[in-house]
Amino acid sequence: MKYFDIHSHLNFPEYDSDREEVLERMTLAETGTIVVGTDFASSDRAVRLAERHKNVWACVGVHPVDDPTKGFEAYKFEELLRSHKVVVIGECGLDFFHEDKNNLIEVERQKHLFLEQIHFALKFDRPIMIHSRAAYVELLEILEPLKREHGKKLRGNIHFFAGDLEIAKRFWAIDFTTSFTGVITFARNYDEVIKAAPLEMLMSETDAPYVAPIPYRGKRNEPSYVSEVVRKIADIRGEDFDIIQKALIKNVQKVFKIAEI
Repeated sequence: MKYFDIHSHLNFPEYDSDREEVLERMTLAETGTIVVGTDFASSDRAVRLAERHKNVWACVGVHPVDDPTKGFEAYKFEELLRSHKVVVIGECGLDFFHEDKNNLIEVERQKHLFLEQIHFALKFDRPIMIHSRAAYVELLEILEPLKREHGKKLRGNIHFFAGDLEIAKRFWAIDFTTSFTGVITFARNYDEVIKAAPLEMLMSETDAPYVAPIPYRGKRNEPSYVSEVVRKIADIRGEDFDIIQKALIKNVQKVFKIAEI
């Protein structure tokens, strides 16, 4: 594969009418993807999809706010780990974008849900896929002490990174990569972080069906468009495209232990 989209939602209803065509375009574009669950049902769909396609892998877990009634039932997720295609736990994390941080009940609910999934990932030696909105400092307050305790076993990626350089450096220091979406093709907000990042700490993603890159902006996104993200990372860094493309594939292999790329 030439490209890898580490975070897509091909398990979502937006693809129910033409999922196989989207997967075919992805294959023709020499692209792989990790399909991400947000609860048990969508995680199960991600695994089933991954098992049917050699260039698809799965991420299983519970999103912090998509459905506050859903908890993390570890015994169910253990069953999903029977599949060798499950390479990461999540997307889990904290999301205070629409929540008042003074709502201590909600804050504690999210932190408890996140910690359950961190310990699950540690138990089964998987990286974690982190979702964060308006919560980077709170995440780091949880992750930095755990990193000192668990060392190399605690690792993962900060999906759809939207923080500043100082926040990014703190994540890189604890072995968490940062991934970028099609937003970087039409916004300059993250150029400083992308330029400053050690190359081994960068990942490419689409978050499909959301935030399609230029020239597809306004349309439903899909994994085959991740090449535009890779191209833009090379452009922002002023580096050779082939070097960036190969380095991002190597990063996927290292973090998610995917040997088949």
